[in-house]
Amino acid sequence: MARIDPLVVRDYLVGLQGRVTDTVESLDGQAKFLRDEWRKAPGEPLQGDGITKIMEGGAVFERAGCGFSHVRGPRLPPSATQHRPELAGAPFEAMGVSLVFHPLNPYVPTVHMNVRMISAGHPGQAPVAWFGGGMDLTPYYGFDEDCQHFHRVCRDALQAFGDDKYPRFKQWCDEYFYNKHRSEPRGIGGIFFDDFAEGGADNGFALMRSVGDAFLDAYVPIVQRRVGMAWGEREREHQLYRRGRYVEFNLVWDRGTHFGLQSGGRTESILLSMPPLVRWAYQHQPAPGTPEAELTERYLKPRDWV
Repeated sequence: MARIDPLVVRDYLVGLQGRVTDTVESLDGQAKFLRDEWRKAPGEPLQGDGITKIMEGGAVFERAGCGFSHVRGPRLPPSATQHRPELAGAPFEAMGVSLVFHPLNPYVPTVHMNVRMISAGHPGQAPVAWFGGGMDLTPYYGFDEDCQHFHRVCRDALQAFGDDKYPRFKQWCDEYFYNKHRSEPRGIGGIFFDDFAEGGADNGFALMRSVGDAFLDAYVPIVQRRVGMAWGEREREHQLYRRGRYVEFNLVWDRGTHFGLQSGGRTESILLSMPPLVRWAYQHQPAPGTPEAELTERYLKPRDWV
């Protein structure tokens, strides 16, 4: 596999972060992103730097985090070697952009997007690079047109890379963003891919860029459609309860969270996906026939939205 220039990938990722946060600031109209540039201290096992951008208390977004990181470490963490056991213990380089936006209005869904590259190789061997990422939508109230729009944009972003990519990555997303301990999907899915190196590094990078570039088209129209809907205490309580499922997945199952923590990453940046407020209720069940019950009965079921 031809080696791809890490600086080219880095430039793309930093630019993507800037485009996304500029658009979200404009969409919110009130809050601004705090820009926190960081660098690992000399002597730490993990070296590198990043830019964490966080917005809190906005008119549209209660909390929105978008982080870029570029790190190097002496040993690839176990969470990254599940499909590449031959690279266990190898020095690695990883960079990516990860975001999670938690809107204030319960009718606006939470969204997650991540694009990343990892490169690793044992001393004396040429490093191997692979790509991962995707995006997924977590609504609190379901709307068919929102689910259909999100999935169509995901499909179109992958079309140039083969007809098999959207069905494959959609199924991968459905299976990955699943709370096994609850026997329940986290949301309505989207696309997810990991350990992708088909067609060489250039093709993997192109696919990663296409997914990153499609994010705003997938999400912004949904926010604009729902942000003006009236809501009250009932909707807010349901939103906070469902956010608990989001937290459970990120802490228990998410490989990205595990990779960051296992490799000695920056905890504040790794946990920027956490919502500002959340609640749990013992054996809570929405009343039958309500929009809250419809979320789990109709929308949190893997299906062909396109």
